[in-house]
Amino acid sequence: MPTMRLNLNADLGEGYGPWSMGDDAAMLEIVASANIACGGHAGDPETMRRTVRLAQARGVSIGAHPSYPDLQGFGRRAMTLSPAELEGQIAFQIGALAGVASLEAAQVTHVKPHGALNNLASIDRGVADTVCRAIRAIDRRLILLAPAASQLLAAGHAAGLNVLEEIFADRAYLPDGQLVPRSRPDALIHGAEACLAHTLAMLEAGALIAVNGARIATAIASICVHGDNPDAVGVARHLRQALVARGYRIVPLPEIAI
Repeated sequence: MPTMRLNLNADLGEGYGPWSMGDDAAMLEIVASANIACGGHAGDPETMRRTVRLAQARGVSIGAHPSYPDLQGFGRRAMTLSPAELEGQIAFQIGALAGVASLEAAQVTHVKPHGALNNLASIDRGVADTVCRAIRAIDRRLILLAPAASQLLAAGHAAGLNVLEEIFADRAYLPDGQLVPRSRPDALIHGAEACLAHTLAMLEAGALIAVNGARIATAIASICVHGDNPDAVGVARHLRQALVARGYRIVPLPEIAI
């Protein structure tokens, strides 16, 4: 049986200057944890502070969402960085959000890598170890939100971090547990009902379920709805209502990590 405590999270604060993406205010009425862009793929001091303020007011836990330094590509392009360069980028971005959060008397409690960095850390143990080494050096109390069945998950445990496993409500999986590439037409799951069915199937199985039906056992702690999808708010609201109706209690990540 799955745990009845469950986290719902979204990637937010992904605007920059006058440009905005998604409806953060609406999403923050639904999710329990926010992964806030911190300058690598999106985000600037004002956007970060505004998102932190909204999250803090709603009791939503705050996480850093570091990425490759790739504003033009929204962090979805893999980059070749040395371990020292990558550590520096992660420290720079987490530190930026932590500094801005302090202006609102808020605390960063988790880290979730973004985009290409998250994808590569899921399959490349060297990159995963570098990410975890940087997080541990910054604050070993930070929760690592890692993709289920990934090298990042394994590296986090090896580094002694508090690691929680995440699945995606709106993304399809390959048989090896990785996300179906966005270049494929079956990468995204569209519509609230389809996302709910996908999520419930994995929760009930306690496993990732790939497009070919293959299963990989996971200890699911959190579900992500991507905030940049046009129907993100509707999907997140429908998902939360359905999960609560089934007896799940939606809580911030620190309440699960205890």
